[in-house]
Amino acid sequence: MPLLFSYGTLQLENVQRSLFGRLLAGQPDALVGFEQSFIAIDDPQVVTLSGKTHHVIVRFNGNDDSRVTGTVFEITDEELVHADEYEVEDYKRVRARLASGREAWVYVDAKG
Repeated sequence: MPLLFSYGTLQLENVQRSLFGRLLAGQPDALVGFEQSFIAIDDPQVVTLSGKTHHVIVRFNGNDDSRVTGTVFEITDEELVHADEYEVEDYKRVRARLASGREAWVYVDAKG
């Protein structure tokens, strides 16, 4: 089963129930070598679901001291497709190594 690291709205219960039909069990972890900022979200469905007009986004900076905290979840391949459909075009999904040493999918800034 794939691992998905979330530092933002995919950690919210209402988002998980809507996208996956269940609450995900996860463990705290951190994304190394990334920094976070915020972007405005224009997609009305995403804003309605998340309840937020601005979402956190991460960008690789290569600095081993940079950490973005979040949660790593074990999900199914089908749930990963639902997560892809939820994320707006500002995000792209990449594989990244976490502070725990595990590798997980994570949504990062598509422009950087």
